[in-house]
Amino acid sequence: MAARETRYLNAISEALQEEMRRDPSVFVIGEDVRAGAFGYTMGMVAEFGEERIINTPISESGFCGAALGAAMHGLRPVVDLKISSFMYVALDPIVNGAAKVRYMFGGQTKVPLVYLCRSGASGNNAAQHSDNLYPLLINSPGLKVVTPADAYDMKGLLKTAIRDDDPVAVLATVRGTSAMVPEEDYTIPLGQGALKRTGKDVTIVAVMNLVTEALSAAGELEKEGISVEVVDPRTLVPLDRDLILASVAKTGRVVIADDSPRSCGFAAEVAALVAEEVLDALKAPIRRVTRLNVPIPYSTPMENLVLPSREKILTAVRETVSSPRRGQT
Repeated sequence: MAARETRYLNAISEALQEEMRRDPSVFVIGEDVRAGAFGYTMGMVAEFGEERIINTPISESGFCGAALGAAMHGLRPVVDLKISSFMYVALDPIVNGAAKVRYMFGGQTKVPLVYLCRSGASGNNAAQHSDNLYPLLINSPGLKVVTPADAYDMKGLLKTAIRDDDPVAVLATVRGTSAMVPEEDYTIPLGQGALKRTGKDVTIVAVMNLVTEALSAAGELEKEGISVEVVDPRTLVPLDRDLILASVAKTGRVVIADDSPRSCGFAAEVAALVAEEVLDALKAPIRRVTRLNVPIPYSTPMENLVLPSREKILTAVRETVSSPRRGQT
């Protein structure tokens, strides 16, 4: 299969265009989508017209509600929310509407709807533009949640999300990396994680931009004689539990790198899953690398203090590998 290196944002654009050509029911709606504020919808109105590239006012609750109605009537909207923090304004149509409608109607309607936005701290964007909302979204039954770390995963997962008959939040990391992307059409199933690196001493379960940081840390730790396995769930709902549990059962140690607050975050859920299912395989305590439980500061030094990082992953892995085996002192 032929492939070429593709940038992360270009992968979003390719997925949108290919799905809109394949299926005339797909359309994009959101703020500045005709201008393409982040680049991935730039120029698309020339091919698809204003009926399928729909600019909206700055009214997230309004256009998310309109998209929900369109999805229930057989269309496939892609709602471009730009930044995940803007989802807070639209939680009623997203969480109290789209996530619940199919269940409440007894399956009489489908909700083929994608919420697309960039998510995370990209440097000095401060508290209202730096959140990762996936802990909130995975705690909203009825929503599927996708967190691609590189261009290959983004394109394949976004295409799958658009074809899905349930609402899917696709959170694009602000630090997404380039990757080799096939020239032929491909999709990645939701609920299928990826083993990004094999190892035998410790497992790192990493999400979004922290996948890249985990892989970089693993390369450094290899020089110290520590063999690290890196697991990227890719989709948080549905979650590839089997991949995570098999890796932790093999290595006996786990560090969870999660770019969200520590309290009730994704790392806490993975820690609970591991403790419930493979506790006897653990050789050391579970460790979490997360944000601190504070709003993201504007100041660069303070932002770096709050956010998880490669250095914090390195520290956590070294600590777990040097910990006494459970039951020993």
